[in-house]
Amino acid sequence: MHLHKYEKIWLIFGLGSLILFLAIIGFAAFYKGTHPQSHIETIDPQNIEANENFKPENLGLTKVEEGKYVVNIVASAFNYDLGIDEKGKRVNKIRIPKGSKVLFQITTKDVVHGFNVAGTNVNMMVEPGHISRYETTLKNTGEFTIVCNEYCGLGHHLMFGTVEVYE
Repeated sequence: MHLHKYEKIWLIFGLGSLILFLAIIGFAAFYKGTHPQSHIETIDPQNIEANENFKPENLGLTKVEEGKYVVNIVASAFNYDLGIDEKGKRVNKIRIPKGSKVLFQITTKDVVHGFNVAGTNVNMMVEPGHISRYETTLKNTGEFTIVCNEYCGLGHHLMFGTVEVYE
């Protein structure tokens, strides 16, 4: 079979693109550990308190070990529940030392919300019945606003909080 010069070029370009695409997918899946969304842990949205992480006393920032923290959050209509402080007041600002590794765990019991810590790489979709997790190292100091980036209703603009990263 005779192939024209341009057919050979396009065939080589197509096969080269396919091999590059598969190599990138393989690198992301096996080396970086990227998995499809079906890997997410599920939860009963009507009874999220049954999960140890989302009991009211476990919400907010918890130091696991030196330089490692967990933040448990429940998103609901127009509020991020970051727990309560020692005085019983609602927490809307968490403080984390610079360079700490932080695992954000968040769920919701009502509608789809977004969870974005503006100015960082923390950005998740929060769906009822699922636990969204993202682990990151906060390398820059400053105050970063937590915003809902999925329209969730009329009070959507009232959903915010603050993460302060300090020296």
